[in-house]
Amino acid sequence: MLEYLISDIILLACSYVPENFLPCDGSLVPIAKYQALFTLIGTQYGGDGKTTFGLPNLKGKEPLPSLHYVICYNGYYPPRP
Repeated sequence: MLEYLISDIILLACSYVPENFLPCDGSLVPIAKYQALFTLIGTQYGGDGKTTFGLPNLKGKEPLPSLHYVICYNGYYPPRP
């Protein structure tokens, strides 16, 4: 199985969100539960930065209606340059 970096966004043809991923639907999620992802994307997609942060909203941006984007929250932490 491929390993993903935390914050990788991939396009899927399946009808479900796989383990270790969240839908790119603009949802607000708790920082306490997704701390690693928060340290990488912060509040650039919304949230108050204290208890919540927003996921990217890519709904409607799919090249085909049957596809959907997801973001990895549990994987390798990308090294910083």
